[in-house]
Amino acid sequence: MKAIIPVAGAGTKLRPHTYTQPKALIPLAGKTILGIIVDQLVDAGVREFIFIVGYLGDKIQDFVEEKYPDLTTHFVQQHERMGIGHAILITRDIVQDDEIIVVLGDSICEYDVKAVIQSETSLLGVKRVDDPRDFGVAEINEDGQITKVVEKPQIPKSNMALVGIYRIRETHFLFDCLDNNIKNNITSYGEFNLTDALECMISSGAVIRAYKVQNWFDCGKKETLLASNATLLKKMGQSIAADKPFENTIIIPPVSIAAGCDISNSIIGPNVAIGECVTITDSIIKDSIIGAFSDLKDIVLTQSLIGSDTEVRGESRSLNIGDNTEIDLGKR
Repeated sequence: MKAIIPVAGAGTKLRPHTYTQPKALIPLAGKTILGIIVDQLVDAGVREFIFIVGYLGDKIQDFVEEKYPDLTTHFVQQHERMGIGHAILITRDIVQDDEIIVVLGDSICEYDVKAVIQSETSLLGVKRVDDPRDFGVAEINEDGQITKVVEKPQIPKSNMALVGIYRIRETHFLFDCLDNNIKNNITSYGEFNLTDALECMISSGAVIRAYKVQNWFDCGKKETLLASNATLLKKMGQSIAADKPFENTIIIPPVSIAAGCDISNSIIGPNVAIGECVTITDSIIKDSIIGAFSDLKDIVLTQSLIGSDTEVRGESRSLNIGDNTEIDLGKR
């Protein structure tokens, strides 16, 4: 069993943060998006990973090699962003005929990972959504078998969205379909989509079943990332690496505070994740994510996403600030 994690996207909806940081390494509930995904798979017994990298791929590789030195890892460069289908195809020489689980690098779900990995049939993770037109959609019969998948249908015949988890047993079949689609320029919305290759498999007789995930957390833009951060903090529990006392500070759970932070005369929480070595003075922070090595003073923040190595001074705002920034809101 090999896990494939595509993380080559530019994450344009999370700019300015993704100018300097891959979307998969954006902090979330005291971890990173990629860290949560890899931890789930490792806990289920997966030991070999293929990361498809592109934009800022060196940062992905550095993170993985530092945090997971005992895993067998491969890094495949997708030089042209031609879609997830193309990204999966370029892993063929590494995968060979082994079974795979593909988890998109921005798909955080709650599900029984071990049950999915040990399934005797291929599975696609699905979740009911109100408006499926922005997703790949699975049509499912009464026995739970997927009869058709369509990428972003304008007139959906199902509201079961594909959540970015694909457990495939017949890898040779999948790669043949991917290769055929690329050779014949079969695209959806200008890209070679994995959904189209899965439809090729299904229409050719492959048995693929639906697996309903319990929860699906959207990490694609600031508002949904903050909402996911709040939900995951509640589920994962409070984590405070208090190297030293926080002077005159009130902590309102749930929060995550990494090591090396210096916080004084402040109110932190609820729903706040703070990276390592952050300094916060005379401030109120709630419903926010604060990147590592930031310095905040005399500020009231809510619904804010603050990048790493950032300095903020001043008054109440809702902010979306990238890395390596200095802002003084007290200036006139």
